[in-house]
Amino acid sequence: MKNLWAPWRIKYVKYKALVKNEGRKCFLCEIPKENRDKENFIIYRGKHSYAVLNIFPYNNGHTLVAPYRHVVYLGELNENEVLDLLNTLNLIVKAVLKAYRPDGFNIGINIGKAAGAGEEHLHIHVVPRWHGDTNFMAVLAETKVIPEGIYDTYENMRKAIEETISSAT
Repeated sequence: MKNLWAPWRIKYVKYKALVKNEGRKCFLCEIPKENRDKENFIIYRGKHSYAVLNIFPYNNGHTLVAPYRHVVYLGELNENEVLDLLNTLNLIVKAVLKAYRPDGFNIGINIGKAAGAGEEHLHIHVVPRWHGDTNFMAVLAETKVIPEGIYDTYENMRKAIEETISSAT
């Protein structure tokens, strides 16, 4: 058996237990209401959308951008919500570039549970990529190495977002 120490995953395990045992609602709807941004890794709040770090990232800086309103399809958003969602996406891409200098990105929209989202709440994944970011661990050991802790990623991204916003004004 292969073990990889990942203490931050306990939050996911506890959340899934709550969902199963208490019928908890969609986490993308719930976490912005809690007003515990640091604990929930919310790194940015716009008028109609927000950005939150993926606590099970493919790479450091992996962020989810989601509307506050629970919708499944893009067509359910009004024009202001779509514009804010895309502006938030653009801000996150700029912040990731500033904080991590990736060589590229995978950006994808998860729509519905069948898309692998686990939630039927529209959200966009922003995954920074680097040349050679797949190494022997992923190929031989089926293990992904994330070199930076999520708390450090949270601080780095918050700082990069603040710098990006201040340089735009």
